[in-house]
Amino acid sequence: MAEKMPRRRKKISKQQIAPYLFVAPFVISFLVFMAYPLVHAFLLSFQQLIPFTRYTEWVGLANYRRVFNDPRFFAALWNVARYAFWTCLILIPGPMLLAFIINGRTTYKWARSLLRSMYFLPVLTSTVIAGIVFSNMFSSEPGGAFNQFIGIFGLGPNRWLMQAGTAMFALVIIAVWRWTGVNMIYFLAGLNNVPQELYESAEVDGASGLQKFWYITAPMLRPITIFVLTISITAGFSLFNEAFVYWGIASPNDIGTTIVILIYRAAFQLNDFGYAATLGVTLFVIVLVANLLQLKVMGLFRKED
Repeated sequence: MAEKMPRRRKKISKQQIAPYLFVAPFVISFLVFMAYPLVHAFLLSFQQLIPFTRYTEWVGLANYRRVFNDPRFFAALWNVARYAFWTCLILIPGPMLLAFIINGRTTYKWARSLLRSMYFLPVLTSTVIAGIVFSNMFSSEPGGAFNQFIGIFGLGPNRWLMQAGTAMFALVIIAVWRWTGVNMIYFLAGLNNVPQELYESAEVDGASGLQKFWYITAPMLRPITIFVLTISITAGFSLFNEAFVYWGIASPNDIGTTIVILIYRAAFQLNDFGYAATLGVTLFVIVLVANLLQLKVMGLFRKED
């Protein structure tokens, strides 16, 4: 019998292994900090921590029934839904228009740099510090900044953070002040990819600035708009810092209660980690469904011809 020739082992070249090495940090980070916590929270949502021990017992859907029978959860859901609506309504068209104006050919270069810095500066401010400043501005005392402003029109002092309508106004104002610059930078980046030939052709046809914005800029910025809308919805439903600085974990009549505040309260004040995990999973599903709906409405899943 002929002797069998030994098989040659294929050598793995550096070019073959390099892509896996570059991707490995992201994959490991995703598995450790995102995938594992999500799976663990989902499993924990069906369990209940036994008091004064580290052990849990399986309770099935009891935590989910508790969520949907909790009036504070629906109050928090209503608060974050309104907050997400108002922030998306203001923080998408406003920054887009600002980016269009700043990027215009009639705007001086030094003015562009100055305006970019001015609008982006609030992002560098600590959320806690900004919340403390705004809470003082919304003080119920006559010396509060907003009470002094409405006093010019002969209106009396208002208890801004004690009423549902004005409390939401206080939350939206700080969001607009803080995130207008960030969204504007996103839209400025998108404007750099719009071909100038489209604007030149529109000028030849006699299009006005508003027409160029409506028929050229807005459609070309659709991918950026979808991205900004997605992160705005996620941030809106995940509201915590501003509400916590304004009211802590207990606001009058739950006007400032959010779902994340309920999670914080259940986990770290009531030591009820099973219920906290259930609230977290519920929030995840709500945000996922809301974003899928807006992606459907924006036509992301539409097949191109």
